[in-house]
Amino acid sequence: MRKKQLMLLTLSAAVLAGFATVTPAAARDYPWCAQGGDYDYPGECAYATYEQCQASVSGRLLYCDRNPRFAYGQVLPAQPRPPRRVRPVAPY
Repeated sequence: MRKKQLMLLTLSAAVLAGFATVTPAAARDYPWCAQGGDYDYPGECAYATYEQCQASVSGRLLYCDRNPRFAYGQVLPAQPRPPRRVRPVAPY
């Protein structure tokens, strides 16, 4: 019984350590977009190389083109932080 508890505790610690080291995924603009069909402009921009894009659009009546945000260096503006709400303090 004691071995099972120790094994369960060790497994739990390993799982928690795994969750603690996970970082959120960073948003990234890829240089190639699949365009046409049901995709709005600029399309599905999820391809690092032209070859990846071509392999994905093959047989889907789509085409590959440069991601305009990547090609022209446009970066999405940082969203301003909303002002902090401060509660008034009642005088004593």
